[in-house]
Amino acid sequence: MEIKVLGPGCANCEKLAELTKKAVSELGIEATVQKVTDMKEIMKFTMSTPGLVVNGKLKHSGKPLPSLEKVKDLIKTEMK
Repeated sequence: MEIKVLGPGCANCEKLAELTKKAVSELGIEATVQKVTDMKEIMKFTMSTPGLVVNGKLKHSGKPLPSLEKVKDLIKTEMK
């Protein structure tokens, strides 16, 4: 599974990256979590950061940040 956290490096982007890594760990799955800071790459998915992309699909963008449980749910939708 490939997961991307989109954002220029702001506090919310960092927090989403932390939540995502924790969610992957708690779910016990194999996934690569990549932080994407290049605005051209980010704009391929969304104009609102932070963003969460799972297996090439935008699952969240903008504020408010999703909870840990919500991040897990977003990841689980791509596990089926």
